[in-house]
Amino acid sequence: MFTAVLLAIGLISPVAHASAEQATRCECATPSIDRLQQWLASGEGTTIPATGSLLVRQGNRYTAKVEFLNNEWHVAVVWLGNQFEAQADLTRSAGFWMTYSATDDLYVQLRPASHWSGGDKWLTLVPSTGGKIVRKFFGFKPKAWTTLPELGKPSYSFESALSEARGLVFVGKTPNKLEFRGLRIDRYQPPCL
Repeated sequence: MFTAVLLAIGLISPVAHASAEQATRCECATPSIDRLQQWLASGEGTTIPATGSLLVRQGNRYTAKVEFLNNEWHVAVVWLGNQFEAQADLTRSAGFWMTYSATDDLYVQLRPASHWSGGDKWLTLVPSTGGKIVRKFFGFKPKAWTTLPELGKPSYSFESALSEARGLVFVGKTPNKLEFRGLRIDRYQPPCL
């Protein structure tokens, strides 16, 4: 109740509240990062690993690692509901916090269930960190998301993609070493399977 009052009068932000609230949630019984269990190499583009899970044990937790090789499009996928058929309504979410490292720029696409396939998706830049681990917020305001002419323009609105989000898909066209240590979505808790 007290937290609700603080939110209502604006003394704490919804993003700060959600981040603090999500920090207390526990991981799944099987490998996960912030309860996201499906971090996958899709087989699109030359990557290490080529297919399968990106999750690797690091001490008492998991991290997701993938390397994009060559100058070609690469794809790495995170299923938000931990299974392909699931989807999440993120229309009330402010965005997500991601803890990651990248040796080059790449993009993250928001892929809806009704338009999963193809490159013509709403996306936002994931800037290079020079290989250092950083924590960055990616907001869900439509003006922060765009398209790439090379991949095509989606036939649906960004808002509709938020309402039926199936996954976040990381795409890049250059060699890149990527590591993901956290991905916490405001107002959304993935179900453990």
